[in-house]
Amino acid sequence: MKKCVVLTSGGLDSTTTLAIAKDLGFELYALTFDYGQRHKHEINSAKKAAQYFAVKEHRIIVIDLRAFGGSALTDDIKVPVRGKPDHTSGDTIPVTYVPARNTIFLAYALAWAEVIRAHDIFIGVSALDYSGYPDCRPEYIEAFQEMANLATKEAVEGNPVNIRAPLLSLSKADTIRRGIELGVDYSITHSCYNPAPSGLACGACDSCLLRRKGFLEAGIEDPTTYA
Repeated sequence: MKKCVVLTSGGLDSTTTLAIAKDLGFELYALTFDYGQRHKHEINSAKKAAQYFAVKEHRIIVIDLRAFGGSALTDDIKVPVRGKPDHTSGDTIPVTYVPARNTIFLAYALAWAEVIRAHDIFIGVSALDYSGYPDCRPEYIEAFQEMANLATKEAVEGNPVNIRAPLLSLSKADTIRRGIELGVDYSITHSCYNPAPSGLACGACDSCLLRRKGFLEAGIEDPTTYA
């Protein structure tokens, strides 16, 4: 059985990606990050997802992106709500963007993949129905894969790595439909950027709005309870 590393945040997209990788017949190695984000509810959801899909191994890596800040998820910056995200310096990238997050996460995944001799890394990014983050675009995924195959012993010796982003061209509704086909239990997932201490989703941040829109368009009931 081929091995793969799946970046697993506990959210809707990464959990669907786990299901897709399993459906493709891969042995799953899940990688989650405790990176100093605003809350730990998503990490708990990642643990549930890893258990649900019976991954071979689930590692949670602790790093502190609060050391740099610069994001509403890692700094003392208010999370935008009601679908009107704040922007920095007048550009279109919202303050919930975490500088270089996917690059950092993929670099860790690449290191683990090389050690366990996995030649496929899955990431649940989408260029549709997303917040506009630059590290969710097709050209970014292509560029990282090119870099990865220049940087690793495995690739140089003839075993290139594939960065797989199976949701890249799917809307949130299509992602949900695909997940339901594969038996995903979305009640175990967590999407909210700014939940209550109990874990109750705010229902008003960009991530909650995208999730709610996706379930509505898919014609499927959202199992999330919102504040």
